[in-house]
Amino acid sequence: MAALTKDRNTALRENVLIPYSVAASTLIYAGALICINASGYAVPGSVSAALKAVGCAEDNIDNSAGADGDLQVIARKGTFRFDNAGDITIAHLETNVYINDDQTVSSVSTGKSVAGKCIEVDADGVWVEFN
Repeated sequence: MAALTKDRNTALRENVLIPYSVAASTLIYAGALICINASGYAVPGSVSAALKAVGCAEDNIDNSAGADGDLQVIARKGTFRFDNAGDITIAHLETNVYINDDQTVSSVSTGKSVAGKCIEVDADGVWVEFN
């Protein structure tokens, strides 16, 4: 396709609530930091360099007895406060933070996946932005 030569009515999708198929034998709690694994299935956040953070779980989804894709979880995009592993300070504002588990983020990247961008640090945790 050639570059535009006039205005274009480009379709828009807000992508605030996105459904993801849940991995087999997986329990995801409401409010959990959720990711997709290398196969494309939703899992709770954990220490792994192979995950892609997708947002915060809207509901509790129990696929413990199910196969890959038997259930779906809704991930909400936005900015959420998660627990601080104790090493994130205001010096980390506007930088990536990394997944320790489904409720905790860290500044340490070794062996971990990016959770999102640190937007704010307060006494209760770290505000993480998911795009």
